[in-house]
Amino acid sequence: MAESSVAAQPRGVRAWVGQVLLWGLFALAVGVFSRWPTYQHLDEGQALIKVSFVHAGKPVGDCRPLTADELAKLPPNMRAPMKCPRERSAVTVEVDLDGAPAVRAVAPPSGLSRDGASAFYQRLAVPAGERRVAVRLRDDARSERFEYQVESTVKLAPAQVLVIDFDAGKGGITFQ
Repeated sequence: MAESSVAAQPRGVRAWVGQVLLWGLFALAVGVFSRWPTYQHLDEGQALIKVSFVHAGKPVGDCRPLTADELAKLPPNMRAPMKCPRERSAVTVEVDLDGAPAVRAVAPPSGLSRDGASAFYQRLAVPAGERRVAVRLRDDARSERFEYQVESTVKLAPAQVLVIDFDAGKGGITFQ
């Protein structure tokens, strides 16, 4: 039997020089684009307010007891005495800066059955200094009033980032 094999040939000097040249060009490109163009996060004298939350609204309706006829029509393993809606309320958020409206938004619930949490994110670049911030959040479609409200005066330094979040464990709207 004849064996066919391709003998490995040693690389020549030109191959090594070519490879060093290509790697050098690659390193040069990475170095250039890591410093240019310059990125400026915010304009001079600006601060940033981020409104960011993920919150599940309250159910859109109340639970109700099933009648005896409704229970009889269900398979035995599905006979829960109460029927509760899965769908969640959309979450409405409003932010006022220095008495003027800055954000007005409604975040719909996620999921195919609209039974997941609502998510919202908005960036506001503002001049640094003292700002009066009012935040309101409503998470119940059956109510016209805002369940959570916070109003505060904050002093923002240039390039400072203020995050407005919602944490039910900390009592609602938080400033960080």
